[in-house]
This record gives sequence, structure tokens and C-alpha cells, in this order.
Amino acid sequence: MRGSGGEGGHARARPRPGQAVLDRRAGLGHPERARDGGPDMSPETPRLTTHVLDTAHGRPAAGVAVGLWRLAEGSREEVARTVTNADGRCDAPLLAGPALQPGIYELVFAVGAYFAGVGDAGASDFLDDVPVRFVVRPGLDHYHVPLLIAPYSYSTYRGS
Repeated sequence: MRGSGGEGGHARARPRPGQAVLDRRAGLGHPERARDGGPDMSPETPRLTTHVLDTAHGRPAAGVAVGLWRLAEGSREEVARTVTNADGRCDAPLLAGPALQPGIYELVFAVGAYFAGVGDAGASDFLDDVPVRFVVRPGLDHYHVPLLIAPYSYSTYRGS
């Protein structure tokens, strides 16, 4: 999941063939209107969101490449790929509406590329891609999966 260096050396997701299909499959509408509900999404719409906080530097982790996979019966299907914005959040939910089905999911965060991009010499030698595997249960509407990162550690939890 290493992206090419961009502004400030942060990892950036590379556009790929079929990305629009992944976006439609993920149930994404207009990202600029999806945050906090917006016209495309009511507060009750089931959705999966994340954000990344750089606890070592005390700021949101902007420019972290994030991938989302759905796992089932030995298979792994990529359903979304994005990059965190200046607030360390994704511009739109990773999955929303009927696309958020019960099952096992895995978020993968490219933190090694992020730390290399912010100039933490040697930090990217320890952590590279950080996977977070979790279960979506029927009847639960909003899954928020934050990631707190430092050069040599990380933590996650189910947020609200």
C-alpha cells in the first residue's frame, strides 16, 4: 500500500483502473456532502468511518493511505481505498448504506510511508502497513474505527 510521495512527502493513493467501481460498490455518494450526514446520507444511514491520529506529534495524520477489504470464506475483496485528509479523516465513509453488510472486514493503514513522509528517521523501519480486522454485526448502524499511531506503536478502538 505504499503510495508515491506527494506534498510534504506524505503517502498518496495512486488512482487505479476501476476505482470508480470500488467507490460505487462502497456506497459512496458525493464525498463533500457525506460527512456528518449531509443531503446524501441521514444520521441513521449505516456507515463505516475511520480517522488516524499521530500521537507522537500531537496532530491528525494527514496523507495516510487506507485500504478496506471484506473477508469471507478464505477470500479477500478490496472494497475501498482512500487517503486521510488534513483532519486525519476520510472525506467520505468507507462504506455506507446497503454496501455495509455484516461480516469480517480489514482496514490497512500505510503508516510506514506516513512516518517516512513526515521525516521520522528510522520510524518507518518498524511499522509498515497496520492491519485492523473487525466484525460488523447485523443491526448496528455506525462503525467508527480510529487508529492512534506513534513511530513504534499503535492502538485502535471502536469509536462512536
